[in-house]
Amino acid sequence: MPIQQTLHESRVPVHIWTDDVDANSKRQLASIASLPCVFQHVAAMPDVHLGLGATIGSVIATQKAIIPAAVGVDLGCGMVACRLSLTANEVDEVALQRIFDQITHDIPVGRGTYNKRRAFEQEALLFEPGLQEILRRHPDLAKTMCGTRQWVNQLGTLGGGNHFIEVCLDESDQVWLMLHSGSRGVGNVLASYFIELAKRDMERWMIQLPDRNLAYIPEGCAYFDDYVLAVKWAQDYAMQNRRCMLDRALAALRMHLPAFEVTSEVVNCHHNYVEKEHHFGTNVWVTRKGAIRARAGDLGLIPGSMGARSYVVRGLGNPMSFHSSAHGAGRRMSRTQAQKAFSAADLAAQTQGVICRKDDGVVDEIPSAYKDIDEVMAHQRDLTETLHTLKQILCVKG
Repeated sequence: MPIQQTLHESRVPVHIWTDDVDANSKRQLASIASLPCVFQHVAAMPDVHLGLGATIGSVIATQKAIIPAAVGVDLGCGMVACRLSLTANEVDEVALQRIFDQITHDIPVGRGTYNKRRAFEQEALLFEPGLQEILRRHPDLAKTMCGTRQWVNQLGTLGGGNHFIEVCLDESDQVWLMLHSGSRGVGNVLASYFIELAKRDMERWMIQLPDRNLAYIPEGCAYFDDYVLAVKWAQDYAMQNRRCMLDRALAALRMHLPAFEVTSEVVNCHHNYVEKEHHFGTNVWVTRKGAIRARAGDLGLIPGSMGARSYVVRGLGNPMSFHSSAHGAGRRMSRTQAQKAFSAADLAAQTQGVICRKDDGVVDEIPSAYKDIDEVMAHQRDLTETLHTLKQILCVKG
């Protein structure tokens, strides 16, 4: 389905791939499109919704500058999934409950958690030289981290919020393992530091912005290259974090299921990041905040909410979206709104048939707090093609 609506009131237009977008998100998109560094147009994916500074589900191409708050604070957040040589008739409810317990025992979940037994310390230490170089250039950042090495022991941990580990069945009843996580606390610290630097410099240079959170770092700025380096470091850390958890989750499955193999290519994709790319004849910085790259042939993962379906897709390379697509269902309600509107009983009803937490602590993740994933997919038929449709039968959340 092509672009559903276009906003023209800003310096560049905003193309939106859905008619399901609220007024606050439209205003935020228009603010982004008013910035002098934004190139060509802003692309809003069908899962678009309000974010901090920049709208989640937005793709923003910029010339000679990057907007760090648009990249976000969970740098490199993304998905990984693989198909297994198991079918639905080899996985019963008893085994699934044991797997749920095993994963929650073996993989630390929730905000602020870490591997107390230093499970992936050696893998983490490979990232130390890169981080130390960033800290050497920014002593104030080193002070912010307070000498903590928590980042070492947070490798291989899930985090909270909408991060998850799932066992799913596809349209042929094949078993898949899929998870969603990012760069944990260290990515947040790095991102927040550079966001504040950009804000201070915008004020010092007396540059007027529609929102302080849209402060940008121009090329040639003393710390522009350092920010790019920090983002790349966090993206690599986030990807390794997902690999470590995937390995541990596969081990949990092998303890309670018949012998199996991984039968598909492992799909691992970011949806909070920035990259230098070539679009409309120009080299630009492309920020995907809650969006995945979907060049022709790119494999991607688009999860629904717990209790809904998810999709394995192949990109179609639509130039108008800067070769991008939605990254998930997208929130319809804030976490606070969802907690007020729904109960644990509502959550249990909406996640029937899924082994998962069904308590007040995760009510903000109830499917009704999200857009309909099938509608999101229908609105982006010109961005991706569906390879597999997944339905979760187990979901671990922090």
